[in-house]
Amino acid sequence: MTRNGMEISTVIGILALQGAFAEHQAALERLPFRIKLEVILVKTPEDLQRCDALIIPGGESTTIALLARLSGVLDPLKEFVKTKPVWGTCAGAILLSQAVENAKKGGQELLGAMSITIARNGWGSQVESFEAALEVEGLQNPDVPFTGIFIRAPVVLKLTPSPGDPPINVIAKLSPNLLPPSLASTDHSDEPKIFVALRQGLHFLTTFHPELTDDNRFHEYFVRECVFPLEKRPAA
Repeated sequence: MTRNGMEISTVIGILALQGAFAEHQAALERLPFRIKLEVILVKTPEDLQRCDALIIPGGESTTIALLARLSGVLDPLKEFVKTKPVWGTCAGAILLSQAVENAKKGGQELLGAMSITIARNGWGSQVESFEAALEVEGLQNPDVPFTGIFIRAPVVLKLTPSPGDPPINVIAKLSPNLLPPSLASTDHSDEPKIFVALRQGLHFLTTFHPELTDDNRFHEYFVRECVFPLEKRPAA
């Protein structure tokens, strides 16, 4: 990016209060973009001020929100999401949403950056984790399925854009026939739409954990499509 007439690196922050932030850092640092990326861990408002974009990792959404409040980062985050690209994975996806169901007693602080309603621990207590092969258009090598790792994953319940909101683009859906038997529905009258990756304007969410694989394509997608201006996309 250019600031004050000088070419400098693009700074992508990873909220590092709790959760799988180190894995996101490693994935970003493996990307082969020619434009320099600087990856920093964000723990303070001063760290956040340095960032051009942010990743909110998986973890425990209530804990992340509480630690963000205690560290003085929560209110700056609410301002940051108004103008900067943000990607939330799993717990981060919950924090990006406008409304949440199954919140812990006392409620859940949210950033409200994406026009969706999401259910915390949406798959219930029957299973804590599963993997599914996702076919995702827009990724590099789209004919190669991406392994989605779902760990007590949230479930997108409703898309709720208001007039004037950016459109919501479905990046990936989970086919019902890929669900573990304990989660599969016996009602085949209407195939459910299980959205697991969504983009709205500058913002992006995945209900699974791309950072827990060795496949960097979702990180490449976020940088290419959300972080870099469309007219200045670098070659990878």
